[in-house]
Amino acid sequence: MTTSEYKVKGMTCGHCVSAVTEEVSAIEGVTDVKVDLASGVVTVSSTAPVEEQAVRDAVDEAGYELVTS
Repeated sequence: MTTSEYKVKGMTCGHCVSAVTEEVSAIEGVTDVKVDLASGVVTVSSTAPVEEQAVRDAVDEAGYELVTS
């Protein structure tokens, strides 16, 4: 089990949380997605490490932007 955190820009409401959760959950191997709207942090749990690009693509598909550190 692997857990990673990502910062997402542009989420402002419950619909945003649902959209990001749905898209990121569709990534192969992802077992759980938790979104903290207040901080913009998305925590992704998976059976194996997930490529950051896959998370970026899913967040883009949901209409938001992954912030790189």
